[in-house]
Amino acid sequence: MKNKKLATIVAVGLMAALVFVGNYLQIKIPNGVLITRIHFGNTLCLLAGLLFGGVTGGLASGIGAGLYDLLDPVYIISAPFTFLSKFAMGFVCGYLAKGEKRLGNETSHILFSAILGQLTYIVLYVGKTYVSQRILGYEVGTALTAAATNLLTSSVNAVIAVAVSVPLYMMLKKPLQATYFRDLVDARRSNSEDRRTKALVVVAFVGLAVLAVLVNVLLKK
Repeated sequence: MKNKKLATIVAVGLMAALVFVGNYLQIKIPNGVLITRIHFGNTLCLLAGLLFGGVTGGLASGIGAGLYDLLDPVYIISAPFTFLSKFAMGFVCGYLAKGEKRLGNETSHILFSAILGQLTYIVLYVGKTYVSQRILGYEVGTALTAAATNLLTSSVNAVIAVAVSVPLYMMLKKPLQATYFRDLVDARRSNSEDRRTKALVVVAFVGLAVLAVLVNVLLKK
């Protein structure tokens, strides 16, 4: 148990560092209201979830992406929401990937998990863009334009992330099974997990996400 806990801590740190670096492989695109990006950070977020599961992948994703935002003056005020939304992407991807029930063969199951994780992030990110723009006083058309631009770049990021993370997972899974991370890579989530715990996690996440959006808006004013 102690070894597994240590392996989890190391995995979170390692993948968070990779997510952080992946965000620097980017192209920034100003849209008149915001600056959006095409980057490889999401690829590493999905990979973290696929390899190490929901909580570990979520933490690595949130920490790595959140640190990137904290160190970039353009995105610093978005760091709390970035942590939550990237955590959600890595968590959903890893949670589904490590389930006992499998969707078809392994490739299909992993692909499905990666797509759902990425879609979770897109919904949160685009929704936050529209809501924050409206709260800040922008017209509906302006807010929709900003949201649409972010949706476009997020979709490009999503295609890149899924197309790269799934093959990377397939390549890395077997070598990692021969390492200190074997128990994390081979772990499976039991379908008998307490539903009330899941509900509490969802409620807590939604509450924190709303709070993060409000903090982001207040800091922009």
